[in-house]
Amino acid sequence: MSTTTPPETAPGLPLTAAAPAAARPRATRRRGERGPLGTVLLHGGLVLASLIALVPVAWLFFLSLGPDKDDYLHPGRIFGRAGFANYAFVLQHTGFFDWFKSTMIVALGTTFIGVFVAATTGYAVSRMRFPGYKPLMWVLLLTQAFPIAILIVPMYEIFGELGLIDTYWALILINCSTAVPYSAWLLKGYFDTIPFEIDEAGRVDGLTPFGTFFRLILPLARPGLAVAAFYNFITAVGEVAFATTFMLDDSKYTFAVGLQTFVSEHDAQWNYMAATAVLIAIPVSVFFYLVQKNLVTGLTAGGTKG
Repeated sequence: MSTTTPPETAPGLPLTAAAPAAARPRATRRRGERGPLGTVLLHGGLVLASLIALVPVAWLFFLSLGPDKDDYLHPGRIFGRAGFANYAFVLQHTGFFDWFKSTMIVALGTTFIGVFVAATTGYAVSRMRFPGYKPLMWVLLLTQAFPIAILIVPMYEIFGELGLIDTYWALILINCSTAVPYSAWLLKGYFDTIPFEIDEAGRVDGLTPFGTFFRLILPLARPGLAVAAFYNFITAVGEVAFATTFMLDDSKYTFAVGLQTFVSEHDAQWNYMAATAVLIAIPVSVFFYLVQKNLVTGLTAGGTKG
C-alpha cells in the first residue's frame, strides 16, 4: 500500500503560503471603482476639455498684445512686438470707465431685482397652492419663446411712453424680463428640496410667511440664489440688442455696446477689441469667484425636482 507525503514547506510558514500564485484568488474590483485604463481616459478627457476651454481665452489675450489691428492675420509677428499698448489706449483714450460704470449699474440692478422677483415667485409656487399656480410657471417659460427682434419695437414704444428711453431702468427691466423666468424655474426646483417642516416650524415660532421666507428659507437656499445671481449678472453684461437700441448717450454705453465702437463700416480694430474683451472678463471673473463655492451645489440641487 502506497502512501503520499505532503509537499515540504518552509518552517514557520502555513501550508497556503506555498500554493502557486496562479491558484490564489484575484483581487476583485469594487463596484464603481475605476481601473487604470478608466483613470487614464478620465484624466485625459479632463485635460482635453480644459484645453478646449482655455485655448480661446489664451488666444484672445495673445492677440491683445499685438500693436497692429491686422496682427490676427499674421500672429507670428506678435512675438517680437508684444506689449500692453492696446490696454493703455483703451483705458486712456476710450470711454472704458463710463462703460464699466454703466455695466455695473445695469448688471447689479438686474441681479438684485431679478433674484428677488425670481426667489419670491419660485417660493410661492413651491409652497402655496393658489388658482393658476401651474399655468404661471408655464407662462414664464413661454415668454422665452419670443425672439428679441419682435420685442424691440413694442418695448421701445412702451418705454418711450414711460420716459425710460436712455435710462438704466430700461435695461434693468428688460434684462429682468429675460433672466427672471429661468431663475424662477431654477429656484422653484431648489425650494422643493427644502423640507416643508421648516416652514411649519417657523410658523409655530410665530413667524409670518414673509418672516419664514427671509429668515429661514433664504439662508438655506444660498446655493440656488448664487446660481440665479450669476445667471442674471452675465445676462446683463452680455446683452447687446436692447442696450444698443435704448441707450443713446455715449456715456451710458455698456461694455457690449462699447465694443461696437471699434467696428466701422469698412474697418475693425481687432487689437483694441481684444484688449477690451480681456478687461471686460475681469469683473465677470471676480463675480464668478465670489459665488463659485455655491454654483455646483445650486445647479445640481435645482434640477432634482421640478
